Amino acid sequence: MKNKYIAIFGILFSLLSCNEDFLKRLPQGVISTEQLETIENAEKMVIAAYAGQINERYNLRPLTPWPYGDLRSGDAYKGGAGIGDKKQWHQHETFVLLDVDNTGVRGKWEIEYEAISRTNQALKIVNAVEEDYPEKTQRIAEMRFLRANNYFWLKVNFRYPVYLDETIPVEKYREVGNNLSDEELWNKIIDDFRFAADNLPEEQDAVGRPTKFAAQAYLAKVLLFAAYEQDKNNQLVNINKDKLNEVVALCDKVIQGSGKDLFNDFGDNFECGHQNGIESIWALQFSHNDGTETGRINAMNETCYPMVAEYGCCGYHSPSQNLVNSFRTYLGLPDFDHFNEINIGEYSNSVKENPIDPRLLHTVAMDGLPYKYKVDFIYDSETWPRQPEIYGPYLSMKETVRYDDPCYQPVNPWKSSSLNRDVIRLADVILWKAEALIQLDRESEALPLINKIRMRAAQSTEKLIDIDGMPTGDFDVAQYIDGDNCNWTKDFAFKALQWERRLEFACEGFRAYDLLRWGIMAETLNEYIDVERTRRPHLANAKFTKGRDEYLPIPKYEIDLSQGLYKQNISY
Repeated sequence: MKNKYIAIFGILFSLLSCNEDFLKRLPQGVISTEQLETIENAEKMVIAAYAGQINERYNLRPLTPWPYGDLRSGDAYKGGAGIGDKKQWHQHETFVLLDVDNTGVRGKWEIEYEAISRTNQALKIVNAVEEDYPEKTQRIAEMRFLRANNYFWLKVNFRYPVYLDETIPVEKYREVGNNLSDEELWNKIIDDFRFAADNLPEEQDAVGRPTKFAAQAYLAKVLLFAAYEQDKNNQLVNINKDKLNEVVALCDKVIQGSGKDLFNDFGDNFECGHQNGIESIWALQFSHNDGTETGRINAMNETCYPMVAEYGCCGYHSPSQNLVNSFRTYLGLPDFDHFNEINIGEYSNSVKENPIDPRLLHTVAMDGLPYKYKVDFIYDSETWPRQPEIYGPYLSMKETVRYDDPCYQPVNPWKSSSLNRDVIRLADVILWKAEALIQLDRESEALPLINKIRMRAAQSTEKLIDIDGMPTGDFDVAQYIDGDNCNWTKDFAFKALQWERRLEFACEGFRAYDLLRWGIMAETLNEYIDVERTRRPHLANAKFTKGRDEYLPIPKYEIDLSQGLYKQNISY
């Protein structure tokens, strides 16, 4: 799968006759649906649908979630060359100027539907094949899995997307509105993942194709989100316990049956040499040295590299001071109440003078420390960020690779790589199970799950050394021990779970959706802004409006095309 991407359907209209017979003939270069209904062509359509999952556009049409999940969560600033540089992302970060014409809003809508279109077309062809097709049911399950993935991202970004499947003719698309309810939309996505879980094999020969366990994991994720029920004003009103019980059961199946485990070192998740490894449940497959000029690389991450000679551009996706401070520990535990009172990372030795969770230095590039574990390649917070006077001294590292890594690929003036993007890894599944257990009043069962994640964090220090082999920080991570260093009540357990998800998945693009699910987006973001605007002036006018900013607006362009059939989200 990784290196097989196929260009399909070059359209060359040619009129070769002056009599009326040409009106009845298919133009050269155009393929009818009937001609595609073979196993060979169905397989090509399936491959094209996989390719659509990574077919994003630099800074305009992201499938990668960080522009939405990090900038809209307090985990990161836009970065780059000031607020006018790709201002659509500044609008996402500050909320107040985000409008229905924002190109980042329209781009997200379009790119997800382009991917859905490919899966729907593939499903039509696969379903229509009348030959003996042994993989037919499996291919249908794969396509429904991919489609559900795209609809999940539409759902958590827009709340009320338009639902189109392979049974609706393309010419009827503009007759379908976005009038399905929350529950109806979630059920559509759930049905696709259920079918995938029931019909996919436990193992796949080709990496990138989802397995039964990947489908079970994604089904658990969707059920977890659907369990947190919202009213018409985007506010949490109920938590569905039946769905949570199914989340626990599905997570158990994945944890116990998939053969997956945590990497011994947290940092292994973000290096090319460990792709599709023991922790990866399902990853999007980028390619390198595949016979094309630059490979199929992650276009959205092209702008995230430092402004240093070995790279050159462009300093986007800058971790916030609030996020950096959240990694500070007190007696080995997160400093829940006072973490944001000290700005760690402002000078070279600050992470040696303040105890920290080592996941910080796997996530954030910091002054005077090795970049991406290369001990003689030292990050300079004054020159490597593009505009440190605006966006501060930090850059994100999980999505970047070393300039001497075999999967690194310059696309001048930008840089990128064929590093896969894990959509789900086992740490996710473990923490989803812990979250469901806590909400089911079974918090004692969640304690060892959260501690498992913390144990791995504590031992993830081998890569974090300087040129002399000395630790680059004062690393101190302890497990929770009920009755000793904490009182493991339901409320405390849920706070610990929320904190653990932030530390584990920082700068991976998930934070905003966690806050949305938990119903705490407005208070968390406005509390963050109140303090952060005193550190970063570009946030001076930022404000999260409760009851509106939980979701993006439906793009005005799409509403206009539908002639008003699509209904706008509340308060836009």
